[in-house]
Amino acid sequence: MKTNFSIVKKFSRTSDGTRTIKKFLGPTGLGLLGALIIELIIFSNVSPYFLNATNFSNIGRAMVIIGIGSVGATIVIISGGFDLSVGSVMAASGMLAAFLVNQGQSTVIGAMLALTLGCIIGLLNGFVIGYLRINPLIATLAMLSIVRGLAYIISGGNAEVISNPAFLSIGTDSLFGIPLTVLVFVILFLSVGFIMPRTHFGRYVYAIGSNSRAARLAGILVNRWTLIFYTFSGTTAALAGFITVTRTGQAEPSANIGAELDMITAVILGGTSLSGGKGRLFGTFLAIVVLAILANGLVLIGVPSYWQLPVKGCVLMGAIIWGELHNASRDRT
Repeated sequence: MKTNFSIVKKFSRTSDGTRTIKKFLGPTGLGLLGALIIELIIFSNVSPYFLNATNFSNIGRAMVIIGIGSVGATIVIISGGFDLSVGSVMAASGMLAAFLVNQGQSTVIGAMLALTLGCIIGLLNGFVIGYLRINPLIATLAMLSIVRGLAYIISGGNAEVISNPAFLSIGTDSLFGIPLTVLVFVILFLSVGFIMPRTHFGRYVYAIGSNSRAARLAGILVNRWTLIFYTFSGTTAALAGFITVTRTGQAEPSANIGAELDMITAVILGGTSLSGGKGRLFGTFLAIVVLAILANGLVLIGVPSYWQLPVKGCVLMGAIIWGELHNASRDRT
């Protein structure tokens, strides 16, 4: 009897652990995990270059830029907003950092002022959307054009080529075999993921995204928090733009065009609802990994690069349809 009881107890603990994992990942997370496993199996069999440390390092570096920007994009979309200006913010911030470094300023000064620029642009987005009540799509679409033009103004339409070793080392150096940029990406995700359920910042994201009117009646300063969410998005986009330049060694006003699509694809594929109030940062992380491995695998097996855009579009459309069907079935139950 004791043996049987211990077996039942052990099985119960295993079942509880499985349920905890399922609850943590959610249906979308489990689906992404399955997709990730399938990708690893397929690409490791069709390409002899897939399963090696150098390739995985390349995958890590490739997903960092969109990954960092997606942290802020996830927060904004969960809160019921939208930010189309992130790609332009990345270009302008990277251009500003490169310009300052080429003028003799230190890497730290260039990075700080680039982040400040992103913070200011996000602040303007939040003010227009939160206090002036302008639709987020319209407001950030206008800001996209303004900031992209600002990138051209900063550079005079020319590219800035950086030769500063300290600046370039951020994008190329590694620590314990892990690229520094990947460490920045992971630390940012873990930090925001840690504070989300433990602070007003995280709780108010979901409250405002679920029902902004109810949140306002509950005493939440919705406009002020909208300002904070968009400021955070602008700052993460600026960080992504700065890292872009440290990786490539060149800043261009036309850089990061289409980054908005990549970020939105990752956020929506990760299970965040376009209507707001629902989403998981870890889901976005899994989606970024899945998309990065997909892009890498397609290149390794010789699929032309121009096929990647329609593939991403199909993935985004499939994610939106899946999300809407899942929400509709949940509402019926």
